[in-house]
Amino acid sequence: MSQEEKTAYSSEELKEFEAIILQKLASAKEELNSLKESLSKKNDSGTDFTASTSKLLEDGADTLERESLSQLAARQQKFIINLENALIRIKNGTYGVCVDTGKLISKERLKAVPHTMHSIEAKLAKK
Repeated sequence: MSQEEKTAYSSEELKEFEAIILQKLASAKEELNSLKESLSKKNDSGTDFTASTSKLLEDGADTLERESLSQLAARQQKFIINLENALIRIKNGTYGVCVDTGKLISKERLKAVPHTMHSIEAKLAKK
C-alpha cells in the first residue's frame, strides 16, 4: 500500500513518533527550566557598588537580556504545548494527518517537525 493510499500510521509507527516527541519534550522542558533559572538570577543585582553611569548601562543591558530570555522562554513554552498536543493526537488517532488536505504527512517531515499538523504541500500553499 503506497503512502497516498494510507489514511493513518500504524501503531508501531506511532510509537516511534511518540518516542521522538517524548525525547524532544524532555529536552524542551529542561531548556525552559534553564531559561527560567537564568531569568530569576537576572533579578539579583550584584553590582551595588558601581558608579551610577555604568549602573544605568548595566541596567539597560540587563533589561534587554531579560527581555530576550523571556521571549525565548515563551517560545519554548509554546513548543512544549505543541509537543504535548501532538501526543494527544497520537492517543486519539489523528496524528500525522494534515488538517488542511486530510492526507498523511510524510514521515520525513514528522521526524523533523514532530508537532506539525500540516503537510509540506499545505504549508507551502499558505505562503
